[in-house]
Amino acid sequence: MKNENPSNQMPREKLIEHGAEALSVNELLAIILNTGYKGESVLELAKRLIREYGSNGIKDIKDVTSLRKATGLPEVKACQLVACFQLGRIFFEKRESENQSRHIRSPQDIFEFLPDMRSLRKEQLRGVYLNARNRVIHTETISIGTITSNLVHPQEVFRPAIEFCAVGVIVVHNHPSGDPAPSDEDIAITQQLCDAGKILGTNLIDHIIIAENSWTSLKEEGAIYIRVFARRMPGGLVEFSAHGQHGITGFLSFPPFPIVFSKRIYGRKVTTIITGR
Repeated sequence: MKNENPSNQMPREKLIEHGAEALSVNELLAIILNTGYKGESVLELAKRLIREYGSNGIKDIKDVTSLRKATGLPEVKACQLVACFQLGRIFFEKRESENQSRHIRSPQDIFEFLPDMRSLRKEQLRGVYLNARNRVIHTETISIGTITSNLVHPQEVFRPAIEFCAVGVIVVHNHPSGDPAPSDEDIAITQQLCDAGKILGTNLIDHIIIAENSWTSLKEEGAIYIRVFARRMPGGLVEFSAHGQHGITGFLSFPPFPIVFSKRIYGRKVTTIITGR
C-alpha cells in the first residue's frame, strides 16, 4: 500500500511510489547526488546548490573543475551533475515555446522574464538573445560568481548570438546586495561588450542589473551607444553622431579627431570616443 503522505518520504522512495512529477527540484537533484558530503545531508546539499546557482543557472554547468572549486564537491559528484545536465541539453534543449513567444520591449520585461535572478545569493551573468522582432530565441548563463571585466569574455557572450542567429543580446546580472546601482566594473564590462558587438555586427541592446525589488538599465543611463560614426560632408563639414538612449548628433568644421563624449553615470565618468577616417 502506498504512503499517501509523500512529504514524509525520502526522495528515492517518493520517486518510486509517486513518480517524478511528485518531486521538487531539490529532491530530484538529491537523487542524482545520491549521498550527502562533509556533514551535509543529501537534501541539504541539493538545497545549497540550488540556492547558490538557481535552477536556471545550475542546468548550464559544464565544467567539473569550476564546479568543484565553487562548491567543494568531490570529483565523482561534480561529474555526475555535469554529465546529467549535459544529457538534458542533448536530449531536450530546444527553443522553448515560452521563449519563442516572449516579446521584450523594456527592462521591466526582462525583470519579469528572469524572476529567479532576484533572490540568487551569487552573482550570475546571463545573455538573453533576440531576433529582429525583439523576441527571445535563446537564454544562456554565461558566468557565475563575481562579475569583472577580466572574467567576462566577449566571445562567451556573443558566441550564442552567432549560433542562434540573434540580431542582438541583452546581458543581465544580479546584485545579491539588493542595490542595482552599477559598479565601475559593470560600466567597464558594458563598454567592452558594446565595442565587441560593433565589431561582430551584433548589437548589445542593454545591460540590466537586477536586484530583489528593482533594476537598472545601463542603456537608459546612457552607457550604451548602439552606433557611432563620423563622415565628411560637402562644404568642409563632418557629421558625427552617437546613437543610444541619449543620441547626440551635430556638425563640426574639420574637427580634431578623436571626438570625445563624456557623461556621468552614478557619479562615474563614462567616455565614448569617435575616431576619424
